[in-house]
Amino acid sequence: ALGYRFLDAEGLTLKDGGGSLSRLRKIVSEDADSRLVRTRIEVACDVDNPLTGKHGAAYVYGPQKGATPTMVKQLDEGLKCLARCIRRDLGQDIANVPGAGAAGGLGAGLMAFTGASLRPGVDIVIEAVGLRKKLFGSDVVITGEGCMDGQTVRGKAPAGVAGVAKAMGIPVVAICGVSGKGVEKVHTIGIDAVFPTATEAGSEEDLRRLGPVRLTATAEQVGRLLMSQRK
Repeated sequence: ALGYRFLDAEGLTLKDGGGSLSRLRKIVSEDADSRLVRTRIEVACDVDNPLTGKHGAAYVYGPQKGATPTMVKQLDEGLKCLARCIRRDLGQDIANVPGAGAAGGLGAGLMAFTGASLRPGVDIVIEAVGLRKKLFGSDVVITGEGCMDGQTVRGKAPAGVAGVAKAMGIPVVAICGVSGKGVEKVHTIGIDAVFPTATEAGSEEDLRRLGPVRLTATAEQVGRLLMSQRK
């Protein structure tokens, strides 16, 4: 849509899909949309993952979308091939830029093909809502997430909120749907305590039916704890 073409070794256009990226040999940019040159694009990223590797788009997000270990390896190799071609044909080294792996590699694509700059999305929201001003004089900050785990510290919204609160000396409590692997890492970024509403995610039907009840019950217990400290 932007005018770029992806070609294989035979000069044929690649088929759509990440599985074909390992066959990429040339990126043709002569027909790129000229409006991109005079357009400034700023991208809000929710994570700081690089494009490739164990913390990259394929390994972190592929399994979440149903990719098998074999598929994940294939997707990662394809993204490495894409990064090499971008560096050679477009003169941009985007593979390890924080946020390049966001949204399955969309961060890298926007940088390479639109000249976009990446910013942590939570920083943009914090500025837009005037969070620092709103937190002034607060006794405690309560934030939350669907599944809070080790990925939370990589630039997600609770991490940004905790960073602001920590700088202001305000304690932070998080309420989440479930807590996952590596959740203890959040204590290093200013989240003092985590309260999951369930021990496991369960089915979508269960979440719709029990989610509000569990959230209310957990929030009540957090409130009781805070009130006990006041007394």
